[in-house]
Amino acid sequence: MISHLKGAVIYKDEKSIIVDVAGIGYRVFATSRTLDAAHVGKEIALWTHFSVHEDSQALYGFVSKEDLDLFELLVSVVSGVGPKSALNILNVSSAGALRKAVATGDTAHLTRVSGIGKKLADKIILELKGKLDAEESGGVLPSDEADALEALKSIGFNHSAAREALEKVDKKITNTSERVKKALKILGK
Repeated sequence: MISHLKGAVIYKDEKSIIVDVAGIGYRVFATSRTLDAAHVGKEIALWTHFSVHEDSQALYGFVSKEDLDLFELLVSVVSGVGPKSALNILNVSSAGALRKAVATGDTAHLTRVSGIGKKLADKIILELKGKLDAEESGGVLPSDEADALEALKSIGFNHSAAREALEKVDKKITNTSERVKKALKILGK
């Protein structure tokens, strides 16, 4: 799992950067805020999320740990929101503005995002309500949940089945491998 990178930016376009870390170039998809902080020839440190699907692998990077946590919460908790949609949401909304929109039920804030309609915006608000508070009060960390979800998906379970199984696992278990083992028992494997 690649969770942090630090190196020189050797290329930048409108959606991603390539970061040279010890001679290896990592392509990292990023939000506009992260892209604004990246300058070719300069060093950058990024918090990253490594996404593995049956037909692709991608690395998503953020200068802020808070943005990474929110990104991972979106992709792990809200079915129908994948990494690209989560990145689009964070391009339009800061973490604080998204927290406020969820707390107040402001779907109009989310429908400004390309690809997010009223129905999905309602779903995002419904599924994130209470989760943002749990994250701050020491509940299961979003990155642990995202890692467990990605592990289950990588061995063939669909997003919704994996998510439902993880929701049934005791929230006190924060170790990713233990969460995956418990979820596999629930899934009957």
